[in-house]
Amino acid sequence: MGAIDQAFILEQEHRPKPSIGYAEGIPLIDLSPLSSPDDHKTTTSIDGLVSEIGNACKDWGFFQVINHGVPLEKRQKVEDSGRKFFGLSLEEKRKIRKTEKQILGYNDSEHTKNIRDWKEVFDFVANDPTLLPVSHDPDDKEITELHNVWPEYPPELKEVCEEYVEEMEKLAYKLLELIALSLGLPANRFHRFYKDQTTYMRLNYYQPCPAPELALGVGRHKDGGALTILYQDHVGGLQVKRKSDGEWLTVKPTPDAFIVNVGDVFQVWTNEAYESAEHRAAVNSEKDRFSIPFFFNPAHYTMVEPLEELTSEQSPPKYRAYNWGKFYRTKRHSNFKKSNVENLQISHFRIPELAIKLEGALSIN
Repeated sequence: MGAIDQAFILEQEHRPKPSIGYAEGIPLIDLSPLSSPDDHKTTTSIDGLVSEIGNACKDWGFFQVINHGVPLEKRQKVEDSGRKFFGLSLEEKRKIRKTEKQILGYNDSEHTKNIRDWKEVFDFVANDPTLLPVSHDPDDKEITELHNVWPEYPPELKEVCEEYVEEMEKLAYKLLELIALSLGLPANRFHRFYKDQTTYMRLNYYQPCPAPELALGVGRHKDGGALTILYQDHVGGLQVKRKSDGEWLTVKPTPDAFIVNVGDVFQVWTNEAYESAEHRAAVNSEKDRFSIPFFFNPAHYTMVEPLEELTSEQSPPKYRAYNWGKFYRTKRHSNFKKSNVENLQISHFRIPELAIKLEGALSIN
């Protein structure tokens, strides 16, 4: 089997266990009521869907959806083309390698929690160009345009990915509206944050790993954005940390389903009514694995803070506002190299409990 580079090896307490059970409780939600003809739609069926979504976000932060409306053949074309790309020589793939300034393209040395991930990725934005701060420096006010970089081979990769993104965006807006309704908000409440969205998509490729008990395809983390919609192939590997007891559980692949999770932005927007869940990706020694996450994120100038409708004197804001673009840039910066400090987390913007109680007491008095 051989050994692996020290850079991939996790600390003892974070290594995956040899046997991990399946996350049987993660809801599988049927979205078919959304695609029913208007004269067949019922308030009951939509209300039931909204309730399911809300409970899933509250209890797990994760759920799966079927009958979602995204054509299977469009997703399959992306996987087929993506596998062709990852099958190229390393020299060829690195012609479009990401850098700290050019954050789109190919990368084979990404870090999570300062440990190198056992994976290769290819990133591109949903809207070309996408506006984002030039740097993570809070004093730097300059904005830049991100442009996608595409490989020469396979020639169809650009077209099939762009077609797939259109379908995923339709699904993302449907989910965004269902989540809004589950919070008692107007369906379009979150639309205003997406006028100049920073949404991007990633192709993940995980080669067989000679020591899967020592490394991870993606280390434990919470998604820093708003909403993630993931396709994982039949091999599987996604693991979710159960909120109730902290146990790691494997999300069993469901044919033609997407896995959805709320990220840190929603945790802040909802003032922790919905919390993002920690997750990771395991690897194995026998089979390669492919996945496609779609990260549905707001405009760079969005100030992320608890929504006014979801806070009160009894439930004051738990987070101070932060700029999404700067936060995103800082997180991306930490992917490229090890750091001597903890990567930026939303916990750094959380108002201490004592401060929350004090503010509440002062407002009452």
